[in-house]
Amino acid sequence: MTVPPPAFLTVRELAELLRVKERKVYQLVADGEVPCRRVTGKLLFPRQEIEAWITGEASAPPATPSAPSPSVLPGRAGIVAGSHDPLLDWALRESGAGLPTLFDGSLDGIARFEKREASVAGIHIPEEDGAGWNLSAVHALGPARDAVLISWAIRSRGLIVAPGNPRAIGGIADLAGKAVAQRQAHAGSQLLLEQLMVRAGLTESDVNWLDSPARTETDVAEAVRAGRADAGLGLVAAAVPHGLDFIPLVEERFDLLVCRKFYFEPPFQALLAFASGQAFRARAAELGGYDVAECGRVRDNAP
Repeated sequence: MTVPPPAFLTVRELAELLRVKERKVYQLVADGEVPCRRVTGKLLFPRQEIEAWITGEASAPPATPSAPSPSVLPGRAGIVAGSHDPLLDWALRESGAGLPTLFDGSLDGIARFEKREASVAGIHIPEEDGAGWNLSAVHALGPARDAVLISWAIRSRGLIVAPGNPRAIGGIADLAGKAVAQRQAHAGSQLLLEQLMVRAGLTESDVNWLDSPARTETDVAEAVRAGRADAGLGLVAAAVPHGLDFIPLVEERFDLLVCRKFYFEPPFQALLAFASGQAFRARAAELGGYDVAECGRVRDNAP
């Protein structure tokens, strides 16, 4: 008896079908270019719709009416989008910059920046070879991206576990069979976690994912503190305030992708001025796991 193929594809299965990296699939989703469904925090792709999309029998999902193309949109929304960072979140409030935020992951921030729905995007996207951060994703926007990439902080990222580490988790390989807090598909930390799992020889089915994704760094810590998760990939800055233990794994770069014109506007300059002061450095030290020595340095500058 022939078993029919599953009605829905996972991210990995779609990447294999398209012969692309999983990160490209996430980018297609963020750009609204591929049919997909969200079920309990997971991305699933209807096989029939995908096959029709590949053969050209069905068009890509329609663009959101509120997100016209950059060539039509006269300006940019003064919003800080992208990945959630506790230090950035605090600095935006304390600096008086008056900038609204929409934190929903690095890839979401890149997509909103490209559509001019945001003027700033916080990102921490690992390179495919694991040797760097963010530059490939920024360069993929093209030579006319009209953006500057500013260093915000180097952050210590690792596994957040319960006090005393009762599940004896020492690294990624020990997540097998454990309850793990996942992030949303657009989050840089979720991309990194999946990259680290591949290196450790784990598949997605080897861990027990929580049904709902943690949408911020704080949400990861709260899931562990409440006992819903045995571990989650997060920051020292999220673990310490909740009295949780932390197992360091990588030092990552968190950068700000900024519209060149907006860089010189008073709100962003107010944020940079505040980030150069003693109160900012003291807060970074208090949170822990931050190196802000290069904060404000230009990493990439495209006309």
